[in-house]
Amino acid sequence: MKQLTSFYINSFKDLSKEVWWLALVTLINRAGTMVIPFLSLYLTESLSYSLSDVGWIMSSFGVGSVVGSWIGGKMADKIGAYKTMVFSLILSGFIFIGLQYITTFIEFCIGVFVLMVVADMFRPALFVALKAYSKPQNKTRSVTLIRLAINLGFSAGPAIGGLIIVKLGYGGLFWIDGISCIIAGFLLMNVLNPKRAIAIDETIVEHPKSAYTDKKYWLFIGATILFAIGFLQFFSTIPLYYKGPNQLSELEIGLLFAGNGFLIFLFEMPLIKWLEDAKKSAVLLILIGVIFIALSFLVMNLTDWVGILIISMLLITIGEMIAFPFSNSFAMERANRGKQGEYMALYSIAFSIAHIFSHNLGLHLVEDYGFAVSWYFFAGLSLLSVFFLFLLHKTK
Repeated sequence: MKQLTSFYINSFKDLSKEVWWLALVTLINRAGTMVIPFLSLYLTESLSYSLSDVGWIMSSFGVGSVVGSWIGGKMADKIGAYKTMVFSLILSGFIFIGLQYITTFIEFCIGVFVLMVVADMFRPALFVALKAYSKPQNKTRSVTLIRLAINLGFSAGPAIGGLIIVKLGYGGLFWIDGISCIIAGFLLMNVLNPKRAIAIDETIVEHPKSAYTDKKYWLFIGATILFAIGFLQFFSTIPLYYKGPNQLSELEIGLLFAGNGFLIFLFEMPLIKWLEDAKKSAVLLILIGVIFIALSFLVMNLTDWVGILIISMLLITIGEMIAFPFSNSFAMERANRGKQGEYMALYSIAFSIAHIFSHNLGLHLVEDYGFAVSWYFFAGLSLLSVFFLFLLHKTK
């Protein structure tokens, strides 16, 4: 037991204080975006929008995320990651506050689009800064720490948001969302060393390679989009499967999802440390992680036994813990070739594109063909991603 405890504690060692500060800022920022899970409820209940209108607004959300990630990458290359992150956090805070005063459909589409453009400038800049503040041997664990912060933020945010709505209404939610982003921006200004950040951002790479001409990186991006489309069913069709055919209560569904978050919090960092020490190829490890994600879909078609849902959740959790940190690590490592902002922007855009298509695709498949066909389809997408990763591993 002492050895396990020691290994767990050691897995967090040697990370720079700047990475810890970035994790704290990310935690505040992610917990602060608590309005997002309640956006559809706010639009239908408070503003009386139809589900079709909400669908278009959420599409504006996804498109804004793509544009914001692209602009954020460009800004990180031009003015530096530090300035880009501060600009994104503070300005998005004011936009969050202003969003509550918008009521018409067109205005809300534009408002959500602008919000996501500004807010998602943060993501590629964060990855560039993370790369700058991490020792080469610690990059994957640094990414994992940020993922832990994001998971904790997403776990705490909805709970806090629900309490705020009960006590202060939706107006209070927008105010607190905005203020938390502004606080995160000012915290970033005060805890990171601007001189060091600027010096790193201005490092010149001889003959920098554009991400847009890197064919191997595009193969990686294609594989990422495919497995992300499958994984994101975790937030749309899979809960419907739990509630519908399996007749789980909201409490039981909540416990399954809580189990995912708890396992990630408990095991992801030591797992990544162990895999790093094994010195395996990042692409090979991503491939293994995506196989686990594919298996999580396939096992749900094996039996009607409700316990298979726990096995499926365990498989997708293992896949997530392996595939996501090492895919991020691969993108950061590939960015050494030159234009870091471009590379990290493309990586962020891959997930934004997956968000745009994943939920609509999954819901339509379930409605037209049922859950079993849907699970085979998303397992197939994941295995196609595995094929792309295998090609990348052989040509890397």
